Amino acid sequence: MKRDQQPSVSITVRPADRPGDVGWVVMAHGEVYDLQFRWNTDFEALVAKIVADYALGHDESREAAWIAEAEGERVGCVFLLTGDQPDTARLRLLLVTPAARGLGAGTRLVEECLSFARQVGYRQVVLWTNDVLTSARRIYQGAGFTLTEEKPHHSFGHDLVGQTWTLTL
Repeated sequence: MKRDQQPSVSITVRPADRPGDVGWVVMAHGEVYDLQFRWNTDFEALVAKIVADYALGHDESREAAWIAEAEGERVGCVFLLTGDQPDTARLRLLLVTPAARGLGAGTRLVEECLSFARQVGYRQVVLWTNDVLTSARRIYQGAGFTLTEEKPHHSFGHDLVGQTWTLTL
């Protein structure tokens, strides 16, 4: 999908419950992060573990995942998982494919995620990201998240700065 060919693309967000969804999440993360940041397969393995754990036994009353589509094609995803505290959720694996960026898919995914978090009674949502993910950071800031911690680390073949963002619901 190319934005210049689709001037009025409609984004839909749906549960990530169809065959191929979880595999697409892993594949898309691996491909996009390699293309954009040259991250190695350690990152794809991390995504695969998160997705497999979710697929094999998530709590449907407290955890969910969504896929964004444009013209029937998967273009993004996000997961909401239980956190370390009973009233805290973790936003994980937000991704929008490069071809769909600027269409509002990331914002729609985060809104869906936060709406679900409120609906099921979470009081706080936290997320961990890296400072090089500037587009995602703008979405998080727009949703009201605040930066609560930064810490350098070496992961995925690169020196990075990890960030923790927090939102009180």
